[in-house]
Amino acid sequence: MSDALDAALRLVRAQATLARRFDARLSGLHGVSLADFTLLLRLGEAPGGRMRRVDLAEALGLTASGVTRGLAPLERIGLVTREPDARDARVAYASLTGTGRQRLREMVATAEETARELFAGPAWGGDDLALLSDLLTRLGGTGLAGR
Repeated sequence: MSDALDAALRLVRAQATLARRFDARLSGLHGVSLADFTLLLRLGEAPGGRMRRVDLAEALGLTASGVTRGLAPLERIGLVTREPDARDARVAYASLTGTGRQRLREMVATAEETARELFAGPAWGGDDLALLSDLLTRLGGTGLAGR
């Protein structure tokens, strides 16, 4: 097996492990998945806590129908609402509700704690996180607010 394939497969396995860990914590404490959290987080980063659905899809790397499917349960539980555009009836915004903003703050605290636990201990030196972030950025990964 080539080094490139080995590295790619290790990255895929690591991503799956991270996703399971975040899913378990977020689901257990807040009743949302990691996918729900990332969607809410993008909305929370947007000006006014709202985005056009098409822009949200692009930011998350999803299709418009994927975003619509992801938003539906969040709308049902009152974290997100749909807002029509006053000037163009074809355009709809996804917007965090007041409850959504509060719950997102709680979810971020849980996600921060989970991330700290993942990168704690002697296995992670002082510059390791910065290096990992740089390497993932080279692969097209972005963090908060597109960083």
